[in-house]
Amino acid sequence: MTLVPVVAALPACKEAPKGAAAGASPAQDSTPYQPAFFNAAEWAFVVAACDRLIPADDIGPGAVESGVPEFLDRHMQTPYASGAIWYMQGPFLEAPSEFGYQGRLALRDILKVGIAAMDAHCRRAFDGKGFAALTVEQQEQLLTQAQDGKLGLEEIGDKVFFSNLLNEVKNGYFADPKYGGNKDMGAWKMIGYPGMRADYIDWISVRDKPYPLGPVDLSGRRG
Repeated sequence: MTLVPVVAALPACKEAPKGAAAGASPAQDSTPYQPAFFNAAEWAFVVAACDRLIPADDIGPGAVESGVPEFLDRHMQTPYASGAIWYMQGPFLEAPSEFGYQGRLALRDILKVGIAAMDAHCRRAFDGKGFAALTVEQQEQLLTQAQDGKLGLEEIGDKVFFSNLLNEVKNGYFADPKYGGNKDMGAWKMIGYPGMRADYIDWISVRDKPYPLGPVDLSGRRG
């Protein structure tokens, strides 16, 4: 199963979530994160799905240990995720992928509706069990079917839900730690990304050896 190609670093979200102090680094807080946007069932799905989309291995940290579920919960509370800065007027229609999403749902609603549809599908197919209660193999099969548009979710298209979920997971995995994910800059260390270092121009053309210094995040913390 090849759900996630781990690629180059992705941009962090631009809006700080509601209730987050400016410049705060939630990745450094040892208190277990309590979701404010997702309810308990949705949170269980998010954690399980993140664990399957980017599992931990000997190359780098997994999405869960990197704090990606926390990133998703925080990002869903921003104006971007609520559609406040999107063009959200009709017509709403199915369009070729090159035109982007043309539906009526904002990002956070796509995830809410998609999680509910996925869990409803699981309960019908697996004797009342939600996605989070299934085996790893069953979860991977369901995500692969959604990725391929073969799951037949009600209320939302499989690919619309899966692609937005996957994009958010990747964003959280590579974003600056101040947004909740990429704890300890683990994803940056894995790919050799220098982060917010002021000057590494001498290394731009170097191709035969890795950059020797660890990354620096937006708060100035060194990895």
